[in-house]
Amino acid sequence: MTSVPMIPESYSHVLAEFECLDPLLSALRLDSSRLKCTCIAVSRKWLALGSSGGGLNLIQKDGWKQRLFLTHKEGAISRVACSLYDEDYVAVATSQGLVVVWELNHERRGKPERIYVSTEHKGKKITALCWDTATLRVFVGDHVGKVSAIKINMSKQGKAAAAFVMFPVQVITTVDSRVVQLDYLDGRLLISSLTRSYLCDTEREKFWKIGNKERDGEYGACFFPVGKNCGNQQPLIYCARPGSRMWEVNFEGEVLSTHQFKQLLSSPPLPVITLRMDPQYNTSICSYQSLPFPKLLYLTEHCVMTWTERGIYVFIPQNVQVLLWSEVKDIQDIAVYRNELFCLHTNGKVSHFSLLLVERCVERLLRRGFWSLGARVCCLFQNSIISCRARKILPLDRLEHLKSQLDLSTQSDVISQLEELISKLEPLDSACSSRRSSISSHESFSVLDSGIYRVISRRGSQSDEDSCSLNSQTLSEDERLKEFTAHQEEEQVELDNVSHASVVVETDRNETFLPFSIPLSFRSPSPLVSLQAVKESVSSFVRKTTEKIGTLHMNPDVRVKQEMKEEESHEVTASTAACSQDEDENEVEVVQSQPQEEDRLSDLKVATIEAINKLQDPLVLLEPRCLREVLQEWFLCLEETFGFKEPSFSDDCLSIKKDKNVLAEEQSEILEENTEPDQHSEDHVGKGHTGVLQENTGQDQTNKAHFGREVHENDADSKGASGHVFQVYPPCLIAQDIQKDLVELTTLCFELNVFACKEGNAKESSEQDLQLTISWVLACQFIKDYFFLLDLKRLKRCITINYANSPGVWETYIEGLKELTHASPVILAMKNGDMLKILKLLNDLGPWDSPLLLAHAQRLYEKFGETAVRPLIKFYPSILPSDIMQLCRHHPAHFLAYLDSLIKSKPEDERSSLLRSLLQPEALRLDWLCLAVSHDAPQRTNTVDSEGNPRPRSHFFTWGYSQLILLLIKLPADFVTKERMADICKSYGFWPGYLSVCLELDRRIEAFTNIVHLDDMNLLDGEHGLIPETLEEWKFLLHLAHSHSTDFHYHGAQNGSAITNGSANWSNCITVENIALLLAKVIGPDHALPILQECGLTAELSERFTKICEILRIAEKRQRALIQSMLERCDRFLWSQQA
Repeated sequence: MTSVPMIPESYSHVLAEFECLDPLLSALRLDSSRLKCTCIAVSRKWLALGSSGGGLNLIQKDGWKQRLFLTHKEGAISRVACSLYDEDYVAVATSQGLVVVWELNHERRGKPERIYVSTEHKGKKITALCWDTATLRVFVGDHVGKVSAIKINMSKQGKAAAAFVMFPVQVITTVDSRVVQLDYLDGRLLISSLTRSYLCDTEREKFWKIGNKERDGEYGACFFPVGKNCGNQQPLIYCARPGSRMWEVNFEGEVLSTHQFKQLLSSPPLPVITLRMDPQYNTSICSYQSLPFPKLLYLTEHCVMTWTERGIYVFIPQNVQVLLWSEVKDIQDIAVYRNELFCLHTNGKVSHFSLLLVERCVERLLRRGFWSLGARVCCLFQNSIISCRARKILPLDRLEHLKSQLDLSTQSDVISQLEELISKLEPLDSACSSRRSSISSHESFSVLDSGIYRVISRRGSQSDEDSCSLNSQTLSEDERLKEFTAHQEEEQVELDNVSHASVVVETDRNETFLPFSIPLSFRSPSPLVSLQAVKESVSSFVRKTTEKIGTLHMNPDVRVKQEMKEEESHEVTASTAACSQDEDENEVEVVQSQPQEEDRLSDLKVATIEAINKLQDPLVLLEPRCLREVLQEWFLCLEETFGFKEPSFSDDCLSIKKDKNVLAEEQSEILEENTEPDQHSEDHVGKGHTGVLQENTGQDQTNKAHFGREVHENDADSKGASGHVFQVYPPCLIAQDIQKDLVELTTLCFELNVFACKEGNAKESSEQDLQLTISWVLACQFIKDYFFLLDLKRLKRCITINYANSPGVWETYIEGLKELTHASPVILAMKNGDMLKILKLLNDLGPWDSPLLLAHAQRLYEKFGETAVRPLIKFYPSILPSDIMQLCRHHPAHFLAYLDSLIKSKPEDERSSLLRSLLQPEALRLDWLCLAVSHDAPQRTNTVDSEGNPRPRSHFFTWGYSQLILLLIKLPADFVTKERMADICKSYGFWPGYLSVCLELDRRIEAFTNIVHLDDMNLLDGEHGLIPETLEEWKFLLHLAHSHSTDFHYHGAQNGSAITNGSANWSNCITVENIALLLAKVIGPDHALPILQECGLTAELSERFTKICEILRIAEKRQRALIQSMLERCDRFLWSQQA
């Protein structure tokens, strides 16, 4: 027998067929040539099989019993759908185009009843059925494109009410071709036809076409619901495209991205695990598969599945990953429920597959006694079996038992491969595991809100068996961390809800795993002696932990490390007396060190109480100078207590000043080179915003940030030589009663910049820029020295507002957060490189109310770049746009993509209020507007001419962030801000926004001037057009149109290469005749003609104007006559009523 090939470790799931449904079909007599199965549907309770004879078989999935048979005389069953809202209802479509809705009455043990028969699609072939998920309503689609809805009255209110109230069939829409698939979610109906997909809001009766490109053929589409922990994030939509592609679409029908799976499908197919034959795996690489996906079905939590003539395909579309594909031939239709797939083949046969993790599949096989098949699956998927996730499902003894069940004479190769697999596994009952299990049996742990682990000793435990396995073997920190993470990832979702990324943390009944272990400095051969030693050790640990419970930001891992170093310094003895003696000595040392720490903090306590009392005085609290004096006096005591001194710049100021001068000269040379070609464009931008609008200023900011970092690094190096480190944790124990006051005062010192107010530093430098740079360096050093005493939320808010131009301060803050989270399980997930799993892990660790999430976001962005920015919207408001601005400060386009996604994730009526709440401070409005009009925008030369006026039809250009720009413009703002917005829009040529701002500022003449240059009558005579209101405005517009048309036609004859946007239809262009016609429509032709004669523009008018004026006169006369007639009739009617 040849050896079994090994499947790559990237494959963790398989399709398994544990039971054959052929006997069921034989019992139902659906295996004959005369009668066969034609359609299939599945729900939690029922498997529905429609037959060519017009019968519907309903089989209860629990034990495949309790069969119901529903007959139809209207023809063969073509479609069937089970209601997810109430499983007591089933909809059936027949070959004659009738739709029959049945109420099964299963719970009341009554007979099934027909409660509705729809003839709306009679004579047509029904191609799709779909139930509403929130009410009893069925959506029906046919081969001509008609989509209708059948609303059912719930008969549980009584048969009389059900018979009396019959809702009519509602025609939703008629699309351009045959309906391929229907799907429904949260009030939206998704329709996929042969040419495109449509999204329908059934409540507001709105329709959207998804995408611009059409297709030709059967391509499906489905909704992709979000998980339970995703907050307010809206569902997604996936639409199949030609060439093994999918569109990812948001809930508003906007295409977000296109996913390509052609290259990913070149891998060989995974075998289907079936009891009828051994699995075979061909390692040869296949060619690229360019496939049409006839239907898309949502499967479990993160997967979408489809099928073709060749096989079944399961994708993870958000991660652009193929979970698996397997060869299953001749599939006609598939029905899914959670991880179950029921396949209807073209010959009428039905197959039942389950999507399972490999280890779950093996576990089921072994439970049923299929030893040979289970062994071959283990050998095929060695990489998955070896992984730590499978350790608990398939422990070592289970695999050993499997090996013992194999026949050595006929399965020697499989046995040898299984032995090789077992040799790669570490036994779960090793010394380290038994040690952890024994410790856990005598103590329990709870995690406080601050992140501290509280240890509770079980004094009443008398388990001798657990204590027998205690030994003094210790693990390294990395091994303990890996072991903890392995146990977190062991348990997956249950068999009926398998997911590729959903991990459920499930601890053993007798074990509690922690990211650290308690070091036991004793070994005892006797169970009773070991038990006593465990009790004493745990009680000592509880006492020490209680003393340290007041430290708010203390990391549990570091505390345990410190105690391990203290305890491991003592000798390990075997006798109980020696153990207790060592522990007593440790306790004495703790008691002796506690008075020393109290003496060290006594002066600080006195100074803190005194400062707090002074701050109670309103005269001190409300006077900045007095407040700074109090804080500075207290800060000196804080420095003396903890031994941190601020850096002195007396020796470094000259070198910093010299470096700054050299840098300034280099920047001036770069600016001179960059500003010469763009000098003209800068003239059109507001003076206060050239730093945001021009790229060279971004380079200048980068250089400044680099300079600030160099100064910071030099200073850090100088202090590092003296043994200074980043103080993330307290250097000594701090009592809880003083901890809160210390945090308050230290944070207040940073907010008021007290650390930079010393006279020495102020005198050493007279230049404002250099003093500012030194202030940044001092801020960074202050954060590093007193990070353990700072309120992280207030610190972040202060850095965002006061140090927006100093990236070094933000980097120092992030560095401290990274130090606090270095032992998080997210760090291990980062190494695997799966962004989707990392995001889910962060979601599971929530809800987040701590800035520590920023450290993980920073790591995500550093590893994955722009692709990691958009998913961070699900963590709003824990992560704010101001935080993303800091993360993406070198790539503003990434921040813009995040902001646009965040705004679009909310309903339309909530977007303005959300955006307004984010604009703190108000200066961000102009910065964000500059970013939005400068990215994903048309070139300025295409929208603005050489004189700064709009190019004709340039308002039709597509702007990538037009929705965001218009939202920013429409928000309320003061007059000066609106003027600056108008300047920004004009400089970049965003004319829709410019016209909107001009109307708000009452600059109507300027708006009319730009409309004439844009040459589009729709801007004057449209639904949102600007109509002149006074006679002077009409005259101005007529003269402007006359002069502009003369200049435009003259220059147009000279320049034949002018860019035109939109339609070249002259009836839409702004000419004297078109404006005259608009004037005639507004005030009437008889009043318009004198104005035109006064302006001297009658020569510009053609016969068309005369004819239209005559038509307007006739229409006006008829309208007046009609109004007069209606008034007379009303008058006669009222008089008749009085009589």
